[in-house]
This record gives sequence, C-alpha cells and structure tokens, in this order.
Amino acid sequence: MSALLKLSLKRGALVTAANWQVVLVQFVADTLFKTLVAVPVVGGLVLVALVVGGSPLQLLRLDNLAQTISTMIAVLLAQPVALAAFAFALGVIVAGGSIMMFAIKAGTVTVLLAGDRAAGAIEVPPLRMSALRAASQTSIERFAGGVRSLLPRYLRLGILLTAVYALIGIAYLALIFGPSRQALDNPLVVTLASLAVLVAMTLTNFLYLLTQIVIASENCGVLEALPHVARLLRRRARELALVLGAILAMLLMATAASILATAQLGLISFVPLVGLAAVPLQILAWLVRGVVFQFVGLTGMATYMRMHFALQSARVEVRTPSDGLHQVTRA
Repeated sequence: MSALLKLSLKRGALVTAANWQVVLVQFVADTLFKTLVAVPVVGGLVLVALVVGGSPLQLLRLDNLAQTISTMIAVLLAQPVALAAFAFALGVIVAGGSIMMFAIKAGTVTVLLAGDRAAGAIEVPPLRMSALRAASQTSIERFAGGVRSLLPRYLRLGILLTAVYALIGIAYLALIFGPSRQALDNPLVVTLASLAVLVAMTLTNFLYLLTQIVIASENCGVLEALPHVARLLRRRARELALVLGAILAMLLMATAASILATAQLGLISFVPLVGLAAVPLQILAWLVRGVVFQFVGLTGMATYMRMHFALQSARVEVRTPSDGLHQVTRA
C-alpha cells in the first residue's frame, strides 16, 4: 500500500477518533436494530416449535442450517395466518429500524464531513491535540441538522438498497429452494451460493456507502450522485479497492480476535465460582468488539470522503491571468 493511502487511512482513523461520540451512537443504534429484528425471528422459531413439536433450541441445533430454514418456511407456508402475522411483524420492525439507521447515518456522515473539512493536515506528523480538537465537530445541533437535511434523500436511497437486497435474496432462495431442491443436497452448491451472496452484498454496501458520501458532500439527490460515484470508481478504482481490502482485513482480524477471546473465556466458564467472572468479561469483550467494528467502518467512510474530496479538487486547475494561462481541466 502506498504512502498516500496509508496517510488517507490514518487521516480517516484520526477524524473518526476525534468524533468518537458518533462511534458510540452507531454502536447503540446497530445493537438496538439487531435486537428488534431478533424478536419476530425468535417468535417464528417458537411458532414452528409449537407446530412441529420440540423446542426452538432443538431447531437451532440441527446439523444443517439450510434444513432449519427449510423447516421454518414449510411450516409457515402451511399456516397462512401465522405466515402473514410473521411477515407483518418482521416488516414493521425492519422498516422502522431501517428508518432509524438511515437517520443515524445521516447525522454521522454530516459530523464526519465537518470533521474532515476542519481537520487540516492532521495525518502529517507530529500529531497535536489542537488538530484533534479542530477535527472534533460532534454536536447535537450538527447531528440533528444532518438528519433533517439528508434523511429524505437517504430514505430514497434506502428504498433502492432494499430493492437490490430483495433481488439478491430472491435469486438465492430460487437457487436453494427451487422446484428441484437439489441444491440442498449439495453442500458445495450451497456454500458457493452463500459466498456469492456475501460478495454481492459487500459490493452493494460499498456502492451504497459511496453514494451516501457523495449525496452529503455534494448536497445532491440520489440520481445526481450516481455520476459522481461512477467517476470516483473510474478514477480511483485501485485506491478504493485497496482501502476496502484494508478495512475488510481489519474487520476479519477483529472478528478472529473476538472469537479467540470468547473461546478462551469459555474454557473457564465451566469452573464453579470462577466461571462467574467470565460473564462480565464476555460482556466487555462483546462491547469492545462492537465499538471496534463501528470504528473501523467509520474509518473507511472518512477515508472514502477524503478520496472524493481529492478527486473533486483535482478536477479543475485554475491559473491566474498574470501567468498567461487559462483554466485547465484535469479529469
């Protein structure tokens, strides 16, 4: 990775650290959203367990996760009223939670944009507290202003994102639970299909994030932002790919460290009395993991912002009339 990209990542991390409040807000909102979504899912498991017999835990312990999903779908399809109630509850939770997440992201992007613009050359050593204080632009007024300004446009973008998710999900379900249902008997096909869905959703989220940044920085609508995103991808494809790879690598390392810590704590959880100490440690590890994940994700966002600003400033070079030159377009 070039020195310029390292400085860009360093700048993104410092701007995010200076606005640590939005990291915590993102973590709380993400945790709340996942908890809300889990409620109707657990309810669906309980309903399936009542119909087929057994307990929800037994369903979760099936050797094949695809078999669990297939059993849930089959039981719900056989009970139209239960299926409608489950779909309605899940839809209400997902819609309300998504609107909340769009609002949180609108405020977060606004704060990080202000922090990047006020940070100066914070990535160039030596690091001074005055630079961090200048980059700290978190305030309730700025956050709320970003929500009011960007939420309608982010909602329209979210509808587009939901449509893309739906297409990916329909394609996956059509392959796995198609008329022949032969894919369920082939673990390799299921694995490859799941990996393809993971890659597709990662790329979709990446484009979604770039569009959010462009909408906020250029103060434009969704359609107006698409040419800016296309130009950014065309001009900075290699740099964006390297940053995305670095962010994914950091997330994988954080996940591996979290799994290792959980496994180590699990070794002492069965020891009488001593195992009680593992509970608060596991909660602390979960909190640290969630905050680190949000910090890494927002660092990537701040880095993409800097790349977009660099591209915009490099598009047009203006020479003074005294030089005997005129305006030159670079891009």
